[in-house]
Amino acid sequence: MTLLTVGELAKHAGIPTDTIRYYEQRGLIEPEDRTDAGYRLYSADSIRRLKFIRQTKFLGFTLKEIKALLEIEVTDHATCKDISDHATAKLADVKAQAAELSRINKILVDLIALCPADDTPIHECPILDYLYPEENK
Repeated sequence: MTLLTVGELAKHAGIPTDTIRYYEQRGLIEPEDRTDAGYRLYSADSIRRLKFIRQTKFLGFTLKEIKALLEIEVTDHATCKDISDHATAKLADVKAQAAELSRINKILVDLIALCPADDTPIHECPILDYLYPEENK
């Protein structure tokens, strides 16, 4: 079995070495072995795992959620439903975030439309009125 240094692993996975070390601290990846000098050595499977982490991060999963997914994958009795349940929960989170972003978008569009964006004194700016709501009561 070929073992890779952290630098080689980083190159193959397209991830900085500092990120790999951070993932190791978080328990997402483990070195397979160490050299006599103490350098970490990783298996080729670590490339696959890092690519998995990158893809799940792209989909919005947190490192805690990714760790749970990785733990499911190595469980002998895990099923597709186990992964599907996590994906379904993430989808619900994403939909909630999209709704919140949509709400924020509407507020910003409305505020920008209210703002004269001219030489009106700053203390009359409707955007600041919104940002300092206590002062307007």
